[in-house]
Amino acid sequence: MALVERSDTGAVAHLRMNAPGSLNALSDAMLAALQAELDALARDRAIRAVLLSGEGRAFCAGHDLKEMTRGRDAPDGGAAYFADLFARCAALMQTIPRLPQPVIALPHGIATAAGCQLVASCDMAIAAEGTRFGVNGVNIGLFCSTPMVALSRNVPRKQAFEMLVTGEFIGCDRAAELGLINRAVPEGELMGAGMELAETVAAKLGRAVRIGKEAFYRQAEMGLAEAYAYTGGAMVENMMEPDTAEGIAAFIEKRAPEWTQ
Repeated sequence: MALVERSDTGAVAHLRMNAPGSLNALSDAMLAALQAELDALARDRAIRAVLLSGEGRAFCAGHDLKEMTRGRDAPDGGAAYFADLFARCAALMQTIPRLPQPVIALPHGIATAAGCQLVASCDMAIAAEGTRFGVNGVNIGLFCSTPMVALSRNVPRKQAFEMLVTGEFIGCDRAAELGLINRAVPEGELMGAGMELAETVAAKLGRAVRIGKEAFYRQAEMGLAEAYAYTGGAMVENMMEPDTAEGIAAFIEKRAPEWTQ
């Protein structure tokens, strides 16, 4: 049984974490499986949108604490293992925004610590009503410093810091209010809502979305003038696409575009 199962519906790929017994914890094996699937998707031009969900009672409970405890058995007390673990996790989280396709998280149950980080790292998120989100490491003496990176880029600073230092969960209404998720739907409607959004994205010109997604994240790290200069170049690149010319012509002529990509 694969730790991450992939199924494709047209131009939409669905990745499902499949370790319900551990609440889909990000074990060494789970990190490797997710990384392999994302790397494959980065090369797959037939896929234009990605859904990410978890099997069982929860989306993801963060790192595998039992596995981390065993990592302390090394002669150095586990320092090298932990450094490697957090580097691999950081690489995974950075792969998602760099992926050409938009990634939509579909959390349910709980998304805690690195599981909350995973939601925050995705481009969009639709949650099942009743889902709880938290960066709860402080409750066991481990501040969620790496989850903080993605969280603080989604949520206003004071609210992110409150979550980090209290270790308390927030519900869907608060998560949507803060910008951690786009919206919540009844759990039975979660997959349908995710697929609807993914298919809407997949129906757009793939090249335009790829250019736009890369520009979205790169400009956010720039100063205002640099961001405008960079995104102006991205607009030029997009405008030079033949399919963009077709899209504009179709709009003017009030017809559906006939794209080749």
